[in-house]
Amino acid sequence: MSVLARTAGALAVASALTAAACSSPRPEEPQLTVGTTGGQVHGLATASAREFLGLRYALAPTGERRWTAPQPAPAREGVADATHPGARCSQGTQAAGTSEDCLFLNVTTPRDQAPGERLPVMVWWHGGGYTSGSGADYDAQRLASRGHVVVVTVNYRLGVFGYLGLPGLAGSGNFGFADQLAATHWAKDNAAAFGGDPGNLTVFGESAGGMSACALLTSPQAAGLVQRVAISSGSCFLNWPAGGLFPGTPAQTPYTSLATDQADGVATANQLGCTGSGALRCLRDLPAAQLLPVSTAFSDHLAYGTDLLPENPPDAVRAGRIARIPVLSGGNHDEARSFAGGAAMADPAAITEATYPGLLRTAFGDPKASDVLRQYPLQRYPTAVEAWSSVVTDSAWSCPTLAGDQALARATKVFPYEFAEPHAPNVSQVTVPGMAQGAAHATDTPYLFDLGGKNLLADPAQARLGERMIDLWSGFARTGAPAGAVPGTATSTTVLSLTAGGATPVDSGSDHRCGFWPPNP
Repeated sequence: MSVLARTAGALAVASALTAAACSSPRPEEPQLTVGTTGGQVHGLATASAREFLGLRYALAPTGERRWTAPQPAPAREGVADATHPGARCSQGTQAAGTSEDCLFLNVTTPRDQAPGERLPVMVWWHGGGYTSGSGADYDAQRLASRGHVVVVTVNYRLGVFGYLGLPGLAGSGNFGFADQLAATHWAKDNAAAFGGDPGNLTVFGESAGGMSACALLTSPQAAGLVQRVAISSGSCFLNWPAGGLFPGTPAQTPYTSLATDQADGVATANQLGCTGSGALRCLRDLPAAQLLPVSTAFSDHLAYGTDLLPENPPDAVRAGRIARIPVLSGGNHDEARSFAGGAAMADPAAITEATYPGLLRTAFGDPKASDVLRQYPLQRYPTAVEAWSSVVTDSAWSCPTLAGDQALARATKVFPYEFAEPHAPNVSQVTVPGMAQGAAHATDTPYLFDLGGKNLLADPAQARLGERMIDLWSGFARTGAPAGAVPGTATSTTVLSLTAGGATPVDSGSDHRCGFWPPNP
């Protein structure tokens, strides 16, 4: 047979195969154009998910809307492109990609969702000390695909733009929190359009996002909005001593009174040359770049004594004045190593054998400092930085979180956990000679999300832990009582410890010496 004949025969077979393939049923392509309350949007498909990025949930909070409650965006005509994230909220040095016009969110769904299927909706409130971060930093494809959930990641106003207070200014100290609630309302209103169940929403957050999620439990105006809350490194009960975040910082809690927030706002306005009855007008006329240098002054200024938060959240939790919905709550085994390590990198002389006793006196006063030194002697630790971080982790993070879980358990179902993987990715890039990073603050986040679009779990054991955590979080979102979780009680000190080796109940109270640290007053 000639070459031409063989070629013609091959082409005939190929043509027949192609025709057969075309006539066979094809896998259903994912729906990428979706109708929302803001109009139609067109997203993108990846191998495992659908993504709808940069969806506006409120009007730009600029000009006369700077420091006002978020206002819903009206529906637009046409189909909006939803293949790129919106701007990050103003932060830092107003780098490229940041703007006051930032009230956007992102929706990720599993690609293999069946038609008509209604999935749990998980709304992510990012961390960053109320002054940094964005929803788009957290790529939710793994979480949506493996967890078989709809994930919504949210931007909210930060720093001075989100938490400024002034006498007579409606919404003082709550603008960022109001944004978070508005975005969650948007997620509820539009859940069905993305295959989500509007009757099954979970808010979950880490660090400042977790503190905000804990506050949601106590907000009368959020009643009925969500069915579950997951709090990571953000208990209402967190309580840092002087120097506990960084040497020289004052004692802090996650929330501040409206009176303090407004007094700090007046001081900030004066610093910027905006005084008297015209202060607000003056501040609204200033460019964002002139306001950003004072933003960090509002890192702990989610205010209570307001319409959204009538009561200090830990007081409301103690009194049982909370939403009676299931709570997943926990933190990281070595939280303070991120902060102590960062301080040591910035100033190697800040935390040493010589300064350690003075740090304890500043934090706890005498004679308590002497008692702490006996409980946490330097010779027990490879470095003074690790000794100090153990003191702060136990006193400010782990034991208050345990006390908060016990208080929550008096009013609702709570499932305590602790992320304790010692070889987690170094997300904060903190490196201190002689001190292992451990399960430091924020090292849990790459197990639920890809950060900056990168899966940081290269090691198979770490990837399996990521799968286990996604199963736990998505199972909680689905049922409110995930398999393998440890139910908390008003007296229990047992939590579910999450490591690459497995998920095991441990006595957190004993591990973190909580008998030595009295509950918060």
